[in-house]
Amino acid sequence: ANPLGILIANLLSPALVPEGKHIPLMLGIYAVPAVTACALATLGIHEKVPPTPPSASATNSNSQPFFTGLRMLLRNKAYIILAVCFGGGIGMFTCFSALLEQILCEKGYSNDFAGLNGALFTVCGLLGAFLLGMYVDRTRKFIESTKISFCLSALASIMFAVTSRFRHQAIMLAITCSLFGFFGFAIYPIAMELAVECSYPIGEGTSTGLIFVASQIEGVILMILLQALTVRVSEDPSSTCAIDQDGALDWTTPVLVMAGLCSGMACFYVIFFHTDYKRLHAET
Repeated sequence: ANPLGILIANLLSPALVPEGKHIPLMLGIYAVPAVTACALATLGIHEKVPPTPPSASATNSNSQPFFTGLRMLLRNKAYIILAVCFGGGIGMFTCFSALLEQILCEKGYSNDFAGLNGALFTVCGLLGAFLLGMYVDRTRKFIESTKISFCLSALASIMFAVTSRFRHQAIMLAITCSLFGFFGFAIYPIAMELAVECSYPIGEGTSTGLIFVASQIEGVILMILLQALTVRVSEDPSSTCAIDQDGALDWTTPVLVMAGLCSGMACFYVIFFHTDYKRLHAET
């Protein structure tokens, strides 16, 4: 649902906001499904557990209480590595989607083109997640799949960092955004499964929820860092950015830093992450 929302926003935002004065209208439209979903989740869910256990291990669940599980997670080396690396990846993808238009407009690319690239990023990501999910479901190679995908997404981020600094590279930008999404989002469902595998018998809600908390914190830090690294440049006639009195922003350093961080996290994850499949062993 989260990637689908990003996809819709990437497609609709350029059409809803032809000028800056239309931003409140866009926010109002986007608030409608958010408020509706919040109301449905608050008022429509009354059961603590589903009527049918989702897995064999859940039939005789012995998950730990929340605070006990939280303490166990903070002492679980494999889980901490996964939370930091995968949480950073989610934060990076969030920043990428949010800042894509600003990164591309300085080189003369339109808002519509940025929205199209954001949509390609998400659609190819959903396709990658679907295909890799099918593969892992058959082979159970969770760790190998995430490590390979993480490395390939890091390479795609490097390609984007280089390509986005040149003008008239629409096709290459579309390809790099597609590859970045395809390999990056492919990790998403598998990493969630890995979080449960390496933290079992701690409850799934605790193990996956803490990763999302980490991703939001890392995303905020990354957003602030990337924006702080931008450099003011003189106005360029080919730029499509909304120029203020101080000039446009150059994103060369931020995108290189983003690619470097993605590569660093991929290397760290490949080298140091190892775990047993605890839940699978409990079910067999």
